[in-house]
Amino acid sequence: MSTTADELIAEYDAERPVRRLTGWVAGAVTLVALGLSLYVLWWTFFPGAVQPYRIGFLAVVLPLVFVCFGRDKRRPSVADWLLAALALVACLYPLAVFDEFIRRASEPTALDVAAGLTITALVLEGARRTVGWILPAVCLGFIAYAYWGGWLPLSWPIGHKGYDVDRIAVAFTMGTDGIYGVPLDVAATYIILFTIYGAVLDHSGAGKFFVDVSLAAFRRSRSAPGRTVTLAGFLLGTVSGSGVATTVSVGSVAWPILKRAGYPREQGGGVLAAAGIGAILSPPTLGAAAFIIAEYLRVSYLTVLLYAIIPTFLYYLGIFLAIEMDARRYGTQPVTVDAPRLWPLLKRFGYHFSSLFVIVILMALGQSPFRAVVYATLLAFALSFLDREHRLTPRRAAEALAAGVKSVLPVAVTCAAAGTIVAVVTLTGLGLKVSSLIVGLAGGVLAVTALLCAVAVLLLGLAVPVTASFVIAAVIIGPALTKLGVSSPEAYMFIFYYAVLSEVSPPTALSAFAASAITGGNAHRTMIATWKYTLPAFLVPFAFVLTPAGEALLGIGSPGQIAWTLAASALAVATLAVATGGWLAGPAGPVERVLCAVAALLLLVLSPVPVLAGTGLAVAALAVHLILRKRRTT
Repeated sequence: MSTTADELIAEYDAERPVRRLTGWVAGAVTLVALGLSLYVLWWTFFPGAVQPYRIGFLAVVLPLVFVCFGRDKRRPSVADWLLAALALVACLYPLAVFDEFIRRASEPTALDVAAGLTITALVLEGARRTVGWILPAVCLGFIAYAYWGGWLPLSWPIGHKGYDVDRIAVAFTMGTDGIYGVPLDVAATYIILFTIYGAVLDHSGAGKFFVDVSLAAFRRSRSAPGRTVTLAGFLLGTVSGSGVATTVSVGSVAWPILKRAGYPREQGGGVLAAAGIGAILSPPTLGAAAFIIAEYLRVSYLTVLLYAIIPTFLYYLGIFLAIEMDARRYGTQPVTVDAPRLWPLLKRFGYHFSSLFVIVILMALGQSPFRAVVYATLLAFALSFLDREHRLTPRRAAEALAAGVKSVLPVAVTCAAAGTIVAVVTLTGLGLKVSSLIVGLAGGVLAVTALLCAVAVLLLGLAVPVTASFVIAAVIIGPALTKLGVSSPEAYMFIFYYAVLSEVSPPTALSAFAASAITGGNAHRTMIATWKYTLPAFLVPFAFVLTPAGEALLGIGSPGQIAWTLAASALAVATLAVATGGWLAGPAGPVERVLCAVAALLLLVLSPVPVLAGTGLAVAALAVHLILRKRRTT
């Protein structure tokens, strides 16, 4: 990737390392990261006690954060080294006296409290360096609420008895609901294994192959450039795991093609951003928050993948339909691309797909996701020797393993910081209190409650990364939905989609801003274009929670019910594409577009009568369009 692309990722992606280390410092960091990756792989097959593992994981990650992140982009300062040393000592202290440390959680010593407060402060500072000041500020707000909330009248909905410093420190570092809770556990198990897998896959040449196969798949047609970008985003997302990184990686290659085809800058940026976040919403990897869903629901990761299949199909159906319409609206032209032919390319390098299938197959056969991804990583490593240019020699393999660990640093420290919020919510009962406020504000109406929850998650996502916004929303906003009868899978998937969609939502829209930086288009118009492409993803989650057949969109229900729901929702996406894209057999006028918009909303109710009404309106829109089109041509 070019330096320019790296700089764009550093600017717009809150979860990417930015310090470029050189010399012995770079070597030392690589060596430590390599050691952690090998330890994680070993622990997958020979697991021990969970809590010491989480503590040890943070004891390595947190010092690495202070070395890899900071104001100076090239080398750590003396203060960075001191903070790294302090983080190592503070995190190792609980391990040194682990049995006694856990037993005296009800009566901590002054040293226990000091260590807990130090770890908390260092985690928040690490979060500030990696994802900005907003997440630590939110965490400090929750800490202040835990400490000073006792001053609030108990009659107030969010009042509580108040907790002293000792009790807060215990909740943060001496239990399983704080810094060492589920979010960090997910980062230390699921996420790091998948980032290692992605790094090995990338170092084996898969990233280049995914771009080449996308270019070769769609040859000469007016919509081929848009389709190529979408497919490339989906495939590259399995390697990068980041919406912004995927947008920039695809954009650096594909924007010249879109430009030659005749795409306006803003529309081209919209396609790039929509393709970039698509992989975070899609199997087989999804985003980091999907692993947390599996832990919260106590289901397998494969089950979460199955939840996402139909929404993923609908998301890409909407994008492909929008691309077809835009290709006609803007009169785009076929573009000749210097790329290998598809079948020879697949025959030579198609083995890169095999490890992706292995993950799903092994999980379907009952293997844990941990072992499945490790086996897939080993397969990707072995297959790399089929390509002389990208074979993973010992040196390159070590670099790949270390790169996987470096990629997880921002996510891990974000998860640790989010753990402080989970601890406060658990300690004070804030989740149930806030959910009661939301339900009360909505008057107990599920539709209004869902709308308020969606807005709250989007606003939260504007301030903090996707993983943190999901964790916060799951413990605070999720209970508002479940209190009104929404099942846990529906509620968590609703929150997950809106947490991800915050990356393309005004006013920040990180993926859209990154795309506009590549195309040179207006950032705000690019956001609007992105919103048009991703609109189905904004509406379909409401069908999860508001309609009787909503669970069928997650693959829960009888085959007949799932098929019927899929057909109705696919027609809804198609009519929605007409309403936003303004095209049927030709340019669609206001009447057809309004009819299609109403039809889409009725179809997404997913009940027989509204679906029939929506189908009727869609047919009426087509009839009106054909009649008016015939009149215009005569």
